[in-house]
This record gives sequence, C-alpha cells and structure tokens, in this order.
Amino acid sequence: MNHESDQDILHQITTLVDEEHTLLQKSHEGELASDQHERMKELEVKLDQCWDLLRQRRARRHAGQNPDEAAVRNESTVEHYLQ
Repeated sequence: MNHESDQDILHQITTLVDEEHTLLQKSHEGELASDQHERMKELEVKLDQCWDLLRQRRARRHAGQNPDEAAVRNESTVEHYLQ
C-alpha cells in the first residue's frame, strides 16, 4: 500500500467494505463457510490498516511532511486502536 494516493487507498477501502458486506449478508443468511469466516477477519485487519495509512498520510500532509513516507502498520498495532 505504500506510495499510493489517498484516492487509491479510499478505492481499496471501498472494495474491501463491499466484500465485507457481501460476507456479512451471507453470515446473516447462515451461508458463510468456514474459510469465509477467516476472510472476514482478514478484511477487518486490512480495513484497519487502510484507514490507519490514510490517517497517517493526512496527518503528515497537515504537518507539512511527505505523505508518501507513511507506512502500513502491522496487524498487532492497528488491531489495538480504539475505534
């Protein structure tokens, strides 16, 4: 995800959210396979990483720094943020 524009990251977020919504609908209908449960967990992490990267980029830009120096943080870091 490094060196992507904010628009690229937002597009990726939209794609991930669409997939998440599809899986949530299957879950509500009782049609979610076990591998899809794992995919839901992966999507949560990827979404947290994307949102974190976008926030980093915006903060760097606001501080007069290069937003392209923002980096994707690991799962253990982003999963412990308060939402």
